[in-house]
Amino acid sequence: MCSLTTCPLTLDPGGHVSDTALGWDRVRGLGSKLTTPLHPDDYLSLLNPLWSTRELRGRVEQVVPETDDAATLVIRPGWGWRYDHRPGQYVGIGVQVAGRFQWRSYSVSSPPRRRGRTISITVRAMPEGLLSAHLVRGLAPGTIVRLALPEGEFVLPDPPPARLLFLVAGSGVTPVMAMLRTLDRRGTMPDVVLHYSSPTPERMIFRDELAALARKHAGLTLHEQHTDRDGMLDLADLDRLCPDWRERDTWACGPGPMLDAVAAHYDAAGVEDRLRLERFSLALDGQGGEGGTITFRNSGKQVVADGATTVLEAGEQAGVGMPYGCRMGICHTCTLTLVSGTVRDLRNGTELGQPNEQVQTCVTAAAGDCTLDV
Repeated sequence: MCSLTTCPLTLDPGGHVSDTALGWDRVRGLGSKLTTPLHPDDYLSLLNPLWSTRELRGRVEQVVPETDDAATLVIRPGWGWRYDHRPGQYVGIGVQVAGRFQWRSYSVSSPPRRRGRTISITVRAMPEGLLSAHLVRGLAPGTIVRLALPEGEFVLPDPPPARLLFLVAGSGVTPVMAMLRTLDRRGTMPDVVLHYSSPTPERMIFRDELAALARKHAGLTLHEQHTDRDGMLDLADLDRLCPDWRERDTWACGPGPMLDAVAAHYDAAGVEDRLRLERFSLALDGQGGEGGTITFRNSGKQVVADGATTVLEAGEQAGVGMPYGCRMGICHTCTLTLVSGTVRDLRNGTELGQPNEQVQTCVTAAAGDCTLDV
């Protein structure tokens, strides 16, 4: 018999919630009738803040420095988490900064473990990044964070191809690290070529671990490009670095200009179907709208926004509790109903104006006056 404060969540061999956990859910249901108007979570969270069915939570167990400006956060997820993410996926993390929850998405750098207790994300502090800098330099172990379940299609297939090529730069190594750690843990490292660009050796995240993996596995070839000294990778050099690159399945992750160049190179070679890209930033190149007054129907708040300010940003400026996740138009967490008016998709200039149309607020801007259901 275990006490309420020490009884762990039990998973079955498939990594799913067991009958014991389902029993606790039934107890919660009965408890809600006894604790009205409060929810059982309101009491359980006093005992353990990770026990919540209202939202996914996690506790930061460790903050491990990787470089001067990057760190790995080891997080223990709470009730409702499943350790079945695919190598290469990202998770959302919400942290309270200056009284407001800030959400961003980061790749999981740890391999999936069905009986795991923690996950890891690796973050580089960006000069313009409020949350990334806080996660790297200001987050203390023991902090409770909010989590969103893993998403993303930049993943390692199972089984993996016989020959792989990874083209990464900077923090773009993080999803690839999860893939390599998975292959290493399984003992199934195929023929892998990894080209990793970073300004200096000291700024290469996971440099020592990658070198150790290359020594351990004869099939793993590591190329380092130190761009402060050697310049950016000339894609014409792929014929020398990896002569069979046209026949390899390729994963590329890094800054937008690098990925644009890689995509154009593969397209010119007629092998674009072998390329998978993961972007960490969103290029909003579509023509903006003329702007207008945005009305948030449920709250009654209004804000005047120009055609380059996203609906999400405008709502936040107005003090509206706007839902969001990746802020890149990928996860659809920010999607709201457009009651009336028109917005423009900043990625491609497409106008959206059908009544009750679903719009992604992180990538759209007002194209005239509009009303949203939030």
